[in-house]
Amino acid sequence: MLKDIIVQNEKETRGGFGEGIYEVGKEHPEVVVLTADLAGSLKLGPFIKDFPERFVQCGIAEANMMGIAAGLTIGGKIPYTTTFANFSTGRVYDQIRQSIAYSHKNVKICASHAGLTLGEDGATHQILEDIGMMRMLPGMTVIVPCDFNQTKAATKAIATYEGPVYLRFGRPKWPNFTAADGSDFVIGKAQILNEGTNITLFACGHLVWKAIEAGRILEQRGYSVELINLHTIKPLDEAAIIASIQKTGCAVTCEEHNILGGMGDAVAHVAAMHHPIPIEMVGTKDTFGESGTPTQLLKKYGLDTEHILAAAEKVLARKQQ
Repeated sequence: MLKDIIVQNEKETRGGFGEGIYEVGKEHPEVVVLTADLAGSLKLGPFIKDFPERFVQCGIAEANMMGIAAGLTIGGKIPYTTTFANFSTGRVYDQIRQSIAYSHKNVKICASHAGLTLGEDGATHQILEDIGMMRMLPGMTVIVPCDFNQTKAATKAIATYEGPVYLRFGRPKWPNFTAADGSDFVIGKAQILNEGTNITLFACGHLVWKAIEAGRILEQRGYSVELINLHTIKPLDEAAIIASIQKTGCAVTCEEHNILGGMGDAVAHVAAMHHPIPIEMVGTKDTFGESGTPTQLLKKYGLDTEHILAAAEKVLARKQQ
């Protein structure tokens, strides 16, 4: 039952990256961390303190950072680039496409402050297109963990995962509920948080917790809810998606991203190809964000618990038609 999922504490997902990269530094001497003047925001302090010779401050020059990272792989290094998600993708898409993805360089693009929950910094920093941009690049792995523990686990896992990776996480404190040791995280394998038969909720990132909240209410209303954390958007666990929708017959996708090109589109593609069902998508609707608190923005743009519930009721009604 979803009510059995326990919140251990509330922590920033970017803090999970900070702890994870420090442990990676201790375990993998070939790892080098680069940042574009955002060492504090990415929680790099412990890594810099203990491994100063493996830290590169690139300044506010993100395109140069991507080029340096690509070059470092030629010498056998494993570079982790760090900056905000907007600057990790939109500002440097050409460099990622040409120097990293096309050449299949082993660069780990670590992107913090993603989505609306960046909050008061406003629309220019709240990128809502990055999952789509990255998943369309051939050979790029795309991971969107849901909490502190899972971000830490993902940060460690990608160190030994060959090829370019886009790792997306957030700024605010958020419920932390996955396994502290990261044992429930495997790249490319969906995490089934609850099994059910009436409806599937697919979610990633911060909206996994919102989907849990909505799922609990749906269970109280008598529905059997399957909830799946699709933390790896690419490669997508198609087998898990197909098995779930064959069982439940309808789905809601939940993501802190534009519904165009994001996780919802990926799920809908799998459904269209293998088992068409009614699907509703919770995400931003072809719009930029604005300045506000995370809670205010999630509510205004339709990404909160109430909107997931509304989408669920709608798709359940469609299923009966």
